[in-house]
Amino acid sequence: MSESDTTAEPIRVVLADDHRVVRAGLRMVLDAEPDIEVLAEAGDIPAAMRAVRAHHPHILVLDLNMPGEPSLQAIPRFVKELPQTAIVVLTMQQDPAFAREALRSGARGYVLKEAADDELVQAVRLAHQGRTYLNPELGARMAAEPPPSGPPDDLTERELEVLRLIALGHTNNEIATHLFLSVRTVESHRAHIQQKVRRSTRAELVRYALNHKLIDTDGS
Repeated sequence: MSESDTTAEPIRVVLADDHRVVRAGLRMVLDAEPDIEVLAEAGDIPAAMRAVRAHHPHILVLDLNMPGEPSLQAIPRFVKELPQTAIVVLTMQQDPAFAREALRSGARGYVLKEAADDELVQAVRLAHQGRTYLNPELGARMAAEPPPSGPPDDLTERELEVLRLIALGHTNNEIATHLFLSVRTVESHRAHIQQKVRRSTRAELVRYALNHKLIDTDGS
């Protein structure tokens, strides 16, 4: 252990990850530290919100890719409604755009799952002190790759709306309902977007939206 005082109140943590085996492994890592106590676990954003409200932890360890409400969209809401709890993001996403957006939204740490054994404890302790932790390799890449400005590729306003909703995790049916369009029209817009931005998968479209600051993560 570092300079932590074993007689002080332990750092209280809630774990949010949709994979039970992952949560069990993270819990072992954190509970092995005498100054850290895992209070509860959650498998999605609503359960994480309930756990944080119930237990008032110092830290929420939040998986970036869970089913349901996107974690990136939820971070500002956690920060606003539950400011006593600092957020440490734990993810497999190695794209600097995701790290940049998570930190901009209010997260105090960004840890890659592949390095969790070495970095998660440090990130939790730093977040508890009001400091920020970023995976070193990602930090170097962020410094070398400043975010681009403005959406290129001649996207129309409607295509931008559709792209934002895709990036926030909505299905074609949900987008159609939200924008009062037919599913077929949404599919057509999506095909045009993919052609214009030269991206095909959802993950690639999310990265494009993040890189060009098209996602409003303020919960509005």
